[in-house]
Amino acid sequence: MNAPSETPPRAIVYHREDRTLELDYSDPESDPESGPGKALLTAELLRVFSPSAEVRGHSEDERVLQTGKKYVAIEEVTAVGNYAIRIVFDDGHDTGIYSWAFLKDLHERRDEYWQDYLADLAKANASRLPTIPIGQWTPPDR
Repeated sequence: MNAPSETPPRAIVYHREDRTLELDYSDPESDPESGPGKALLTAELLRVFSPSAEVRGHSEDERVLQTGKKYVAIEEVTAVGNYAIRIVFDDGHDTGIYSWAFLKDLHERRDEYWQDYLADLAKANASRLPTIPIGQWTPPDR
């Protein structure tokens, strides 16, 4: 596979069913034997590694572990100049600006980042599963 570059992809497609963002870096002029240059990133991965200050903080100590994002979906993707995209997620998060360089790094190191994320969840005794609010609970009368 051709590695994604810091230039914009030819196309960006969101696959709703698998909640996967596909970035197509293939060169239609290149040798067909070289294979397609596509990067697939799940909505969950994009959400939990959002480059926003809300998630990353202003230092590693301020990073906020994102939990309950297993089923998060993307609602909108918009261009930010010629250097990035902004992603709106269905949980309301919309402040991350995903530069082409950031997306390249996230794609190339996704397995490493994912294992680190799972380890952080385990250490915090947290889950990828969303919590389901059940409202105010009151004990039954006895």
